[in-house]
Amino acid sequence: MDSVLGIFAGVGHVIELVFGYVESHHWIFGFVLIGYLFYLHDRSLHARFDALDKRIDEVRKRLAIDY
Repeated sequence: MDSVLGIFAGVGHVIELVFGYVESHHWIFGFVLIGYLFYLHDRSLHARFDALDKRIDEVRKRLAIDY
């Protein structure tokens, strides 16, 4: 039983250390989050431009066929 309590105490100490690190270095995680949001926005913006390019290419092909 003591070994089980020792395991739980060890896990508790590790969780406490992780929370302490996050508390003192929260700005690092803020930069990571902001960078990830910019990355997602950039990907969606490029996907929209790619879709527009495909539509323009389709229109040009259709116009070329008509003439």
